[in-house]
Amino acid sequence: MIDCDFPGGNILMEGMEGDTVRVRQDLRDTQSDWFYWYFRVRGAAGRTLTFEFTRSNVIGARGPAVSTDGGQTWSWLGAGAVRGSSFRYAFPADADEVRFCLAMPYVQAHLDAFLRQHEGNPALWRDTLCRTDKGREVELLHVGRLDGQAAHKALLTCRHHCCEMMASYALEGILATILSDTEDGQWLREQVEFLVVPFIDKDGVEDGDQGKNRFPRDHNRDYGPGSLYPTTRALKELVPRWAEGRLRFVLDLHCPWIRGEYNEHIYFVGSENQENWQRVLGFARLLEQLQSGPLPYRVDGNLPFGQRWNTAANYHQGMSCARWAAGLPGIWAAMSMEIPYANVLGAPVTAESARLFGQDLTRTMRCWLQSQG
Repeated sequence: MIDCDFPGGNILMEGMEGDTVRVRQDLRDTQSDWFYWYFRVRGAAGRTLTFEFTRSNVIGARGPAVSTDGGQTWSWLGAGAVRGSSFRYAFPADADEVRFCLAMPYVQAHLDAFLRQHEGNPALWRDTLCRTDKGREVELLHVGRLDGQAAHKALLTCRHHCCEMMASYALEGILATILSDTEDGQWLREQVEFLVVPFIDKDGVEDGDQGKNRFPRDHNRDYGPGSLYPTTRALKELVPRWAEGRLRFVLDLHCPWIRGEYNEHIYFVGSENQENWQRVLGFARLLEQLQSGPLPYRVDGNLPFGQRWNTAANYHQGMSCARWAAGLPGIWAAMSMEIPYANVLGAPVTAESARLFGQDLTRTMRCWLQSQG
């Protein structure tokens, strides 16, 4: 009745008594407690069940995400269905299958669907960065001006931590805006070549891993000497050669913890490189001015280096993507951004609202590049 045998699936069932199902997230090779889970229920039509997480409270600010069409569309069940580390759901009488997830999944099938929508677009070229340890292709997208004559270049990365799926919808919004007939899209296609890696931890995305604090090394701590993973090794080798001295910014997209302070607003992660951080703040102030979508961003919500978890101790395992990028020759700004899973200052995070935030980011990219001269 309950399983996770599909891309991105993750659950361990511990037992069932009456209408209460006991489950827990599968940590696999994550070295600390974490929160990702995604499962489906079949054969429960017309029943009301309670799902209790036994290891820790891994339900987000708006309850679980729910899909009744095989994972095609999702909505938030709502905090009203949640009691502590459990949630209650009344299955429709005609529900053959219902899926539940920490948030709204984004796996290979979603990326493929997006790329099919833009198939044949001369401003988009799908390439391969490398193959993973399990043999999967890691997509490398070239987007924008692709004739080698772009005045600017930019690198976009996502899913260093494979569970951070809502960031992928923001990335999709960025790509859609670059490819659109809007003023922002037209300017960016004339002036910028984007290099995009949608899934840094491709195996983790498809297998349904946590990804965060992975043993023997977190993907976002693998940018120093002796990189362990094919993706980070290939990216470190490619980017300096591809940049040709025109790399203007790197934007690495993440999601934070699932609820609470610093996890329900959008923020940039501060750099210890103060020259870089001041440039990031310039981008951030412009984003606050230009945003028009439903997810608000406030500069005063950023997390400067040295505060809370953003200290030198947090990077003891190795170098992050943003730290590595800040040292690339000629770069103007290396940015790492956290986009919440469910709630941004009271506004719901959904696939569509995250895409619209990506649109706000893209408009800011254009205006920021123009402002730099």
